[in-house]
Amino acid sequence: MMLSVCSSILGSDAHPDHGDQLEKNTSIPVAAVTEPSAKPASSVKITVEGEFRLIKSNGWPDHAPGEFPRRGNPNTPTPQKYSFRVPLKPVAAESPQRRGGWWWGVAINGVPFEPGTGETWNNDPRSGWRYEAATGFLNLGLDEHNAHVQPNGSYHYHALPTGLVERLGGDGKKMLLIGWAADGFPVYTGMAHDDAKDPKSALRKMKSSYRLKQGPRPEQADGPGGNHDGRFSQDFEFVKGLGDLDECNGRNGVTPEFPKGTYYYCVGAEFPFVGRMWHGTPDESFNKGDRPPGGQGRPAPLGGAPRGIMENGPGAGTNPGTGRGQMPMPVIDALDLNKDRLIDSDELSKATGSLKKLDRNGDGQLSSEEFRPVPGRGMGPPRE
Repeated sequence: MMLSVCSSILGSDAHPDHGDQLEKNTSIPVAAVTEPSAKPASSVKITVEGEFRLIKSNGWPDHAPGEFPRRGNPNTPTPQKYSFRVPLKPVAAESPQRRGGWWWGVAINGVPFEPGTGETWNNDPRSGWRYEAATGFLNLGLDEHNAHVQPNGSYHYHALPTGLVERLGGDGKKMLLIGWAADGFPVYTGMAHDDAKDPKSALRKMKSSYRLKQGPRPEQADGPGGNHDGRFSQDFEFVKGLGDLDECNGRNGVTPEFPKGTYYYCVGAEFPFVGRMWHGTPDESFNKGDRPPGGQGRPAPLGGAPRGIMENGPGAGTNPGTGRGQMPMPVIDALDLNKDRLIDSDELSKATGSLKKLDRNGDGQLSSEEFRPVPGRGMGPPRE
């Protein structure tokens, strides 16, 4: 059966004088692919309405996904119903933006990007040590396209979407637009111009400015110990100027779609693979609203290494292995007034009042019991 991919020509509403938008007559070629009739059809529609670019898709790739379920990932991919929105004129934020429980961006074939994972050291999210999906230390069932599946059936990329790159003609011939980040800035592969301002300069692989930390991890009772080896996100550190890209894994420069220049992200084969922050402000349509980066499904018993994928997305429960949401830590839950999994300066200024609410016995101090999660509170409805 021929997979049909519906992709509009975006240039009809583009503004050629604005560096943050596509030029006129620019289309995004997403070719059809023939697959066995048992597989769903990929569907993505990209349109421009007002000041936004709309991406609607069923999340099924335009290339053959790997076989799922598989070792490390017991989930079966199923079509989804996505409706993403990104600004046509994205604006840089005052500082890099972080959001927990959000898709980072979406590929032009309608498959979302998610850099983080839900697997943590000792199965304890509170430890702060989160496993990496693409460094090879923990088998999370990534297929040959650097993607795998969440319990609700959503197929998503953790690194360079190799199948999509192949469908677009391969990398290295020109800068290859592969998607849009949640803040509206474009996403390219790791191949970009040597001189960011010169479209005639040679293409080369962009170097990340993150590096593996040297030596042993901190000595702590609730940490993994051992040396920094890349199995955890926290094994890496950003060093400004070390490579070509900034802390969001992007840079400013000219591209085929933006000949006057724009900020753009690169997705590559080295950490952070997919950016962990945004240069601008992400649109709410990318908010899954259910968990921290990477997410957690049913809390696993503490102790030992994670067993398989533990991610959980909206509507989870269509596949086995889902359960109740994780109990939030009371201190974090009290301080995070808007529940965006980020404690901002305004929330910090109200910290005293927020923490007083945890003083259940009214003695003017917080005991260890009052710091602990209370069973039955904040757990959300059961996911059957």
